[in-house]
Amino acid sequence: MHGDDTDRPKRPVSHTIGESLDTLSLDEIAARIALLRAEIERLETAKSGKKIALDRASSIFKL
Repeated sequence: MHGDDTDRPKRPVSHTIGESLDTLSLDEIAARIALLRAEIERLETAKSGKKIALDRASSIFKL
C-alpha cells in the first residue's frame, strides 16, 4: 500500500514555542503535549531542588 502513513519516516518529536501547528496531525499534537508536559515536570523538579539548596544555604549563613 503506497502512500500509507506508515511509509513516511517519523520525525523526531520536538517543539519550538510559537511555531505553526496547522500541518500537525492529532497524533503529532498529542506527542508535542506529552513532550511539553515532561519538560514542565523536569523544570519543576529542578526548581524544587534549587529552592531546597537555597533554603539550606540560607539557614547555614543566617546571622
